[in-house]
Amino acid sequence: MSATRHSTASSSLTAQRWWAIWAGLLAFTLLCYLLKDSFPWMFKYPRAWIWPLRFWISDLMKWLMNSLDFGLFTFREATRFFSWIIEQPYWVAKSLLSSGFLKGQGSGAIEIFPRLPWVGVIGIVMLMGWKVGGRNLSLLVGACFLYLAIFGQWDSAMITLSSIVISVPLGVFVGLLLGIQAHRSARFNQALSPILDLMQTVPVFAYLVPVLILFGFGPVSAMIATIIYAMPPMVRITILALQKVPDEIVEFGKMAGCSSRQLLMKVQLPTAKPAIMVGVNQVVMLSLNMVIIASMIGAGGLGFDVLNALRRLKIGEGIEAGVAITLLAIALDRLSQALANQPQPAQIPASQNLLQKHPYLLAAAGIAIASWLLGLVVPAVHIFPEEWQISTGSFWGDVVKYININFFDELDAVKNFLLLNIMIPTKRFLLSLPWVAVVIGVSIAGARLGGWRLALLAGLSAIFIATVGLWPKAMITIYLCGLSVIIACMIGIPIGVAASRNENLHRIVQVVIDTLQTLPSFVYLMPVVMLFRVGDFAAMLAVIAYAVVPAIRYTDHGIRNVPPHLIEAAIATGCTKRQILWKVQMPLALPEIMLGINQTIMMALSMLVITALVGTRDLGQEVYIALTKADIGRGIVAGLAISLIAIIVDRLIGAWSNKRKRELGIG
Repeated sequence: MSATRHSTASSSLTAQRWWAIWAGLLAFTLLCYLLKDSFPWMFKYPRAWIWPLRFWISDLMKWLMNSLDFGLFTFREATRFFSWIIEQPYWVAKSLLSSGFLKGQGSGAIEIFPRLPWVGVIGIVMLMGWKVGGRNLSLLVGACFLYLAIFGQWDSAMITLSSIVISVPLGVFVGLLLGIQAHRSARFNQALSPILDLMQTVPVFAYLVPVLILFGFGPVSAMIATIIYAMPPMVRITILALQKVPDEIVEFGKMAGCSSRQLLMKVQLPTAKPAIMVGVNQVVMLSLNMVIIASMIGAGGLGFDVLNALRRLKIGEGIEAGVAITLLAIALDRLSQALANQPQPAQIPASQNLLQKHPYLLAAAGIAIASWLLGLVVPAVHIFPEEWQISTGSFWGDVVKYININFFDELDAVKNFLLLNIMIPTKRFLLSLPWVAVVIGVSIAGARLGGWRLALLAGLSAIFIATVGLWPKAMITIYLCGLSVIIACMIGIPIGVAASRNENLHRIVQVVIDTLQTLPSFVYLMPVVMLFRVGDFAAMLAVIAYAVVPAIRYTDHGIRNVPPHLIEAAIATGCTKRQILWKVQMPLALPEIMLGINQTIMMALSMLVITALVGTRDLGQEVYIALTKADIGRGIVAGLAISLIAIIVDRLIGAWSNKRKRELGIG
């Protein structure tokens, strides 16, 4: 009993000490306001103190491209040779799926051999679906690809698919190699971890400029940017999958006399295959998420169609191309998931003939040859006729026009109310805060939740943002992201709670959020721009729509994962359903819900770079301007600032969640 009292008293004393520290920070902030005229540098970081990192980075890149010489070749020649190597398989894939095999370039090119007909492509993907997932999957992927033909998206989709079938295997291969090496070497893993953090949090726009300068404008640069963006999950999942291989299986392999290489290839990788295939699935989905951004540096395809529609405010065309990307993502996602769940293939007897050994491969070859031959006789088999195509572009345009004509006053009233009463005051408040107090505040939060290391990380990250001259833009970023996340959580958490308590609603919500998660981020911009024009309000709505999914998913998942025996105990004590939700399920699910909020913040930050296209003035706009001006240093520094905001939030919420789980005994 005395030990318990001592523990309670100690905890209370610690809480009082932290309340005193927070009170001290508040007093210091108020003092800063009182002494604002005497110490203006505490509110506006002096220009003379700004660290010219962006210029150093730009100068370094210029030196690499213009002056670095290895003797036999220059750095520029090395990057161009690497680009040429990647271009060759892409040329084969594009010729097979899109352009046909051509002799010559431009308008004078002569077709030597035609591309694979649309009927053949659909037949082959349906055969793949049948092999890995049966009839239902075959029909699903066939329907997805048929949409591409019917709605006139086939040519663009095949250009996109050509880059995907090259960039995904490369991303998987490099990610697998790095993951294996990180699993084998703890030192390599420690060095790689912060690099992966940066790759996952630095906005893609930030490294489009260096990729563009290193590898030139075109699809190869787009594929390299896609690989950089999509590879980190593959590395992390490979490490995790190999760590989870049971020790007894590894020991059995060693006892059987396996070398290190044999142990990896014959024991560890086959055992970890299901988990590794989840990484493959993530690479596929992230690669498709990149197609619009990659179109900015020459990727073409569906991404270019969406971007072009956004620039011309053609909402119908943009939605059709966006849905095409979504359906392509769904088809490839389901195929990769089904492939991950495939059982280990049995040993093929040597007595079997070629047809018995590879029936599906030969069937695919037969479909390709048959469709090519039939296409020579029936042109509609080779190229889907234009007169058969349909479009919903005018319909969506009419819908937006109808809403603007009939509901303009109501929409404008909502917009003005939120702008004048919430958004602008919040923005002014954050911009008026002394940067010194904010740095101290995030450091205290880090110390409270994760100790001195987290305090140091949070404080130094905030100082970096100030020293590179991006503090005001960082505050605008936090204002837009913060309001968007709050509203997204106000929408998403109640939906997640409702879905967790109703199976029918759960199934409907899952379909909706799966669809929202596969829609390209740029698609969210078109309707809000058409309805609300450009500006912070339109950007906030797009961010909310894009980032609401994790809040729903994690809330639903967290409540469903509450141990059943605790709910049964609550029922036995006479709790009502409402009491069970608020007294048992929500407190226990809170760590999981916070992780969902964390993911919502990460998605909001990534979307803010996209919303720079609609006139925001935050760090995303800084990155976008750097891309348009090919200013490498400016883009990388602004990207690092966004990354550091993401890392601070991620580490703080992660530390709180782990601490709460330990307190609840579920960690």
